Amino acid sequence: MADATILDFEFEAHANPVSDTNRAEALANPGFGQILADHMVQIRYSEERGWHDARVRPYGPLSIDPACAVLHYAQEIFEGLKAYRLPDGGAALFRPEANAKRFNESAARMAMPEMPEALFLASLREIVRTERNWIPDIEGGSLYLRPFMFASQNYIGVRPASEFIYLVIASPAGSYFKGAESVTLWTSEHYTRAAPGGTGAAKCGGNYASSLVAQQEAIREGCHQVVFLDAVERRWVEELGGMNIMFVFEDGSIQTPPLGGTILPGITRDSLLTLARDAGMTVREERYGIDQWKADAQSGRLREAFACGTAAVVTSIGKVRGRDFEFTIGNQGPGLVAQKLKSDLVAIQRGRAPDPHGWVHRLF
Repeated sequence: MADATILDFEFEAHANPVSDTNRAEALANPGFGQILADHMVQIRYSEERGWHDARVRPYGPLSIDPACAVLHYAQEIFEGLKAYRLPDGGAALFRPEANAKRFNESAARMAMPEMPEALFLASLREIVRTERNWIPDIEGGSLYLRPFMFASQNYIGVRPASEFIYLVIASPAGSYFKGAESVTLWTSEHYTRAAPGGTGAAKCGGNYASSLVAQQEAIREGCHQVVFLDAVERRWVEELGGMNIMFVFEDGSIQTPPLGGTILPGITRDSLLTLARDAGMTVREERYGIDQWKADAQSGRLREAFACGTAAVVTSIGKVRGRDFEFTIGNQGPGLVAQKLKSDLVAIQRGRAPDPHGWVHRLF
């Protein structure tokens, strides 16, 4: 079996890449996830050969068999991170080793092969170096990277696959919640995101697929996002459809739901908690009930609440609604603590502030 940590990447240039003019127009207003760069990374895995056939190839459709295991048994995982333009024109990733670790934790939970960290990082370097011209120069712009892996073996039968395809695609990105100073949440009454013993801590497509009906409900109710409660007592706040959540109290302390297998261990979440501790803030990872959230917001004890994740970074929560209740948080605008933590985090990510924790991974 080949040593996967030293695979050489073959390069196949796109025959018809996007023109400089069209790319410039796209990068001026990229949105989020709407535009894909010209190339992608592909690596194959089999039990016999291990990781092999590493390539940078033109972005395009995949050809898979109707019996491909992922289509029937959903063996699939993914990650999300960004490449940032540095002040000197270079580019960097933010804590990519944390994404590599979470990717492998997801793989283990879904009975999929783990990828050597060195190979995971190499795949990110290859796509960013190839598509460096796709990193937007606009304020808040970045190149969003989506590494993912799926079972590619063809069979019908409930068992783990033995063949997989890993890919990385890249998309220039702007603001996730464009123009929104704060968001309104819908509290899901009928649906839960994850249960103890399930796949809540894994970043797999099934978690997001099961959240979509609740997200549809939120949109019908005029809300931006759904917030899920725990699956057992339907009382404890867990996370949003695609983001973690934090609460800021009048004494300046921060609280966030604890990790325990039902909540995705967000890298942005962990980074913000570290920065808050660095700033001398009291940080608690403790359960927080929906009734307490409502009472604290109404009494003024709760000053801010915000969502956090790779895509949106930090977004303040202004209002929370449910079937028979509605309450507002603070002045319904961007919270001071949320803004400060976001500013500090973004400054590190983009190379505009010191990096005391060694989070920034310079590529070139």
